[in-house]
Amino acid sequence: MRARSAVSRVGAVLAVLGLAAVLPLALAVPAAGGQDYAARAAAAFKSGDRVYVDPEARQVPPDQLARIEQRVSGANPPVFLAILPALSDQELGAMPEKLFQQTRQQGVYAVLAGTVFHAGASRGVGLERGEAGELAKRAAENHPGDFAGGIDQFVSDVTAAARGESPGGGGGLVALGLLAVAVLVLGGVGMFAWRRSQRTKERLRAAELAKVRRVVDEDITAYGEELHRLEFDPARVDEATRADYQRALDLYERAKLEMAAVRRPEDVRQVTQVLEEGRYALACAAARLAGRPLPERRPPCFFDPRHGPSATDVVWAPPGGAPRQVPVCRADAARIADGLDPMVRSVEIEPGRRVPYYHAGPAYAGWAGGYFDAFGGLLPALLVGTMLGSMLSPPMPGGWGFPGGEAGGEDNGWGEEPGGGDFDFGDFGGFDGGGGDW
Repeated sequence: MRARSAVSRVGAVLAVLGLAAVLPLALAVPAAGGQDYAARAAAAFKSGDRVYVDPEARQVPPDQLARIEQRVSGANPPVFLAILPALSDQELGAMPEKLFQQTRQQGVYAVLAGTVFHAGASRGVGLERGEAGELAKRAAENHPGDFAGGIDQFVSDVTAAARGESPGGGGGLVALGLLAVAVLVLGGVGMFAWRRSQRTKERLRAAELAKVRRVVDEDITAYGEELHRLEFDPARVDEATRADYQRALDLYERAKLEMAAVRRPEDVRQVTQVLEEGRYALACAAARLAGRPLPERRPPCFFDPRHGPSATDVVWAPPGGAPRQVPVCRADAARIADGLDPMVRSVEIEPGRRVPYYHAGPAYAGWAGGYFDAFGGLLPALLVGTMLGSMLSPPMPGGWGFPGGEAGGEDNGWGEEPGGGDFDFGDFGGFDGGGGDW
């Protein structure tokens, strides 16, 4: 029993001594991980290789590996590719810069770790900050399951970007083609819709013009009848009376010519401006013939400009609206004083339906505006609360503002932040989520 205990104690001592002898050797062996991968890859790059395949990496088939080595070896600017086993996000994100720091050669450093592809570039190769990572990400997305195809595109895109050209790539060309087709289709649809809308607007404007034209023709006819009713004998009047009448007659002819040139509802404004001037000239001629003082230059009668220049102002309110002072002729002033409705000009907005002109809509804005333009923007104040008044009111001042700012970041002394994408193998397995630009 004692012998057996002694043997046990000797065995324990020997085990402890053996562990003590092995432990320093175990501690002296570096732990496997990103640091070893970077050191071995950097050593290969410094010896002249452009592609390093770690012994633990098994993801790239031999036939694809041969194509990759051939493509990368001739890249300009230089591309250094390390094919490694899968790494953690943190290890992979730091790997391109780590390779550059240990190699100290200007170029683009790409890492295929498992199925995740990341890259970064030193400053001297002509790429923008973050561009190598974006190109790696796009190459992986455009070639799911095809390492050789993706790296071929990546090298081509890096070469183009370094020359200042737009990076290409099969997927990019397809996307560009699809975008061009979409633009053409949308453009055609948009053009069709625009032309259809324009035709609809033209029909509506033509219908509005026809309505407004009838109203202006009525005004011109009524003005001509007043001219002829005035008992005027050029041989029996003085020069001032003759001049006023001649001006009224000239403006009558001018109004007809202006009306013949109207093509849009708003164009009638120039016609009614001429009629307003003509009616005042006619009122002056009539006053001279009757021996009365010349009339004051006032706005036309608000209720119907055919009544001629207004004689006074009265307080009036449209149904449901606020009271306001409006210029009126003597006849309408007397009717309002007697509690009667004024003789308001009505217009036809549809067959069998007539409404006061200030409730007839925007087509009559030019017609009404021309009569009152010469009196300092008087009309909008007169028409407050009416449909036409809402069309003539000026817009409220204001605008849109967009906050702005500048974004920036610190320079890590490396040239750009590495980034990339994931080679998606779909149903064949090996898909690693994550990938992207860190």
